[in-house]
Amino acid sequence: MNYTQNHILGQLLVEQKLLTQEQLMEVFEEQKRTGKLLTHLLVDCGFVTQEQLLLTMSAQLNMEVVDLNKLSIPKNITEKVSASWARMYHIVPIDFYDNTLTIALADPLNQNTLDELRFIIDFDVKGAISNPEDIQAALKKYYGEEEGDSTIASLIDNYDENELNIENDEFEDDRANIANLNEIVNEAPVIKLLNLVLLQAIKDKASDIHFEPFENEFKIRYRVDGTLYDMIPPPRHLALAVISRVKVLSNLNVAERRLPQDGRIQLNVGGKSIDLRVSTLPTAFGESVVMRILDRSNVSLDIDNIGIPQDIKKQIIEIIEKPNGIFLVTGPTGSGKTTTLYSCLRHVNKIETKIITTEDPIEYDLEGIVQVAIRDSIGLTFAACLRSILRQDPDKIMVGEIRDIETAQIAIEASLTGHLVFSTLHTNDAPSSITRLIDMGVEPFLMTSSLEGILAQRLVRTICEECKEQYIPEKEILESAELTMEDIEGHTLYYGKGCKKCNNTGYKGRTGIHELLILDDGLRELVLKKAPQAALKAKARESGMRTLREIGLIKALQGITTIQEILRET
Repeated sequence: MNYTQNHILGQLLVEQKLLTQEQLMEVFEEQKRTGKLLTHLLVDCGFVTQEQLLLTMSAQLNMEVVDLNKLSIPKNITEKVSASWARMYHIVPIDFYDNTLTIALADPLNQNTLDELRFIIDFDVKGAISNPEDIQAALKKYYGEEEGDSTIASLIDNYDENELNIENDEFEDDRANIANLNEIVNEAPVIKLLNLVLLQAIKDKASDIHFEPFENEFKIRYRVDGTLYDMIPPPRHLALAVISRVKVLSNLNVAERRLPQDGRIQLNVGGKSIDLRVSTLPTAFGESVVMRILDRSNVSLDIDNIGIPQDIKKQIIEIIEKPNGIFLVTGPTGSGKTTTLYSCLRHVNKIETKIITTEDPIEYDLEGIVQVAIRDSIGLTFAACLRSILRQDPDKIMVGEIRDIETAQIAIEASLTGHLVFSTLHTNDAPSSITRLIDMGVEPFLMTSSLEGILAQRLVRTICEECKEQYIPEKEILESAELTMEDIEGHTLYYGKGCKKCNNTGYKGRTGIHELLILDDGLRELVLKKAPQAALKAKARESGMRTLREIGLIKALQGITTIQEILRET
């Protein structure tokens, strides 16, 4: 909702003597309290007529007013915007000329609508103003009935703030009426709105959904291929109901809004099992909620299909098929470490091998593997769990993350007593993992006896195949990547122009880039001497290790991704 445009519209109505300053202040207060559209409130309160409002907005925004009842819109025009997008944005395409699509808007004050539509479709967009009721009728006429009328716009429009009975002190610590809140979260519109958000995110193969309450708005964003996108924001007053609904589904304490909580939701969508990891965080204006989407059908847990180059994959398989030792995967949050480890576990998961994992939390169920969830609140830490696991006669063990010296020491002991241990660390590259373990307090001689290999990785976006085009990079970009024109000779570089399929980003999907450090005798000698990270890196490169940047640039030269994306991630 654009406050500036709302303010200008209000002042124009006052100047035209259609509204008094007192009435305008009254409407602004009501808007702040309910989050409803200013245009709806002005008409609902009886301060102005729909016709007066449309004419004033037309002058303000320099948009024509159209009467959809008098138009006959050809099919080739309505087909330029899909039914789902038309319903979601509450719009109707009415004309197409000179590569510009004219769209009738129910809420012309929301400037984001046109901006977002320009990203979604392949041509320019021009706005026109129409009566919201006429737009709703036109949507049914040209796009047909939608089962349950379950678009975000219609759900929000159908909401009656008075029915929800949400008090304005929702952020106070004392909240007595929990029974009333339980009724609110089970209301049909709340359920439909949340379901629609989840379905849209799953359909777009999002990895996370963010519900973020602010002082004057309630944002919903979702992350696709590592990039966040805005969804249509519901009114601010729905924040408590929607977030409480999420907490109910994930078996969290609805009444507790002062402390962070973690939970999980299991869904069945279109015959696919989808897990949602839920995390809540108390903020200044309510609870922020993030849902991590774990879609089995969207993740390959096969070591052959996760983008690892053949030579590195061969070396990894040699390590994970050893009877003992430690294999670490490192990288920042969201770099695909868990997917890589699961792929490795699946590769070595044979009838004669007992595998136990300890995870926080368990992301995917792996058949034939014993998985244990960490619960710090009751003392079930990685270290405590690892001790018990060793009494279960395992052959291979996965520790979700080495966070402290205690966990590191038990992992080393396990590897020295005939177990292969898989784990993760949060470091920038493979050589820095060694210095990180030494900083934790791990003795270098123990590390050289147990550590077999370290894989550092990142996820980079791949170029959209629908809008892929050849190009010659600028000299500055090549210099940033430490490349010359001679280096790229014989290679064809590509970039994504942007299209509907990739939301005009030029990228669709992601692939991994990997840096594998294998501890040979030369590196072990340096580790024993507690050599600095730079010396470790230089020695590893002498031994054949290729850095994340080098592997990434190879993928750029192969036309899989762009040089810019590699520079951004490495």
